[in-house]
Amino acid sequence: MIVTVQHLHTVPTWNGRQGFCHRSSREFFKRHGLDWQGFLEHGIDEELLLATGDALAHILVEHAREVGDGQ
Repeated sequence: MIVTVQHLHTVPTWNGRQGFCHRSSREFFKRHGLDWQGFLEHGIDEELLLATGDALAHILVEHAREVGDGQ
């Protein structure tokens, strides 16, 4: 499945708000050698996010799976 920026904007967070912030997400992408601009334009395969082993990446993927393309 392709995880999109729309999923990033709508994922429920621990503080009751929606979405992960772009600044921290850009840092995450850089730290893991992932293409931030490509993600913004086309999304990213869930397997690449899961391969990072990051708990927040797993939360984002689960959210994307739950809502699919119809956020």
